[in-house]
Amino acid sequence: MANILVCDDDREIVDAIEIYLNQDGYRIFKAYDGEQAMELLRREEIHLLIMDVMMPRLDGIRATLKIREYSSIPIIMLSAKSEDTDKILGLNIGADDYITKPFNPLELAARVKSNLRRYTSLGSLSPENKAVYQTGGLMINDDTKQVSVDGEQVKLTPIEYNILLLLMKNQGRVFSIDQIYESIWNEDAVGADNTVAVHIRHIREKIEINPREPRYLKVVWGVGYKIDKQ
Repeated sequence: MANILVCDDDREIVDAIEIYLNQDGYRIFKAYDGEQAMELLRREEIHLLIMDVMMPRLDGIRATLKIREYSSIPIIMLSAKSEDTDKILGLNIGADDYITKPFNPLELAARVKSNLRRYTSLGSLSPENKAVYQTGGLMINDDTKQVSVDGEQVKLTPIEYNILLLLMKNQGRVFSIDQIYESIWNEDAVGADNTVAVHIRHIREKIEINPREPRYLKVVWGVGYKIDKQ
């Protein structure tokens, strides 16, 4: 049973989310600002965080920045704003997913399920299909879910890991933005450009010595992204 922390200053929304997710068997922890959320994360084993952007004391943006300093648990941001700039900001500071209010409870439940699946099992691969993939000094061990560059471990979020794994398992193949989005998010790639681009940039910042001149994760202009065999 997964432990989910729901953080929103609107107590009615928190209670409603608890009702929806309890039906799927999740254990719900509740917080009403970023500071309470961080305190619960220190005390409890939390597997996924649903957090509002606008909150008193410590808002969702600043809380996510602090949480990403020590944790890679999936974070789904909630916001009444629907502009692309707000979504990109949430992804830029480390969120894995983004839902605008008012939201469909079924959509929220589906996104919780998919993010937990990526975090816990990172897909439905059977153990015999998991392996170590390497090119140059970049290595990803899908048994231990560890990524390293020149022997130094790299910490990725679940979505970043899955994007990198997809490209590493298919070295030399170019994936379009839509193909990446549909493979990782398991939904139609509607407005996927900014979302994928943000995660690609984050991966490069973590695995490349010079992200502006990437050695591993390369763009094929007008087509997509790939990782070459070395």
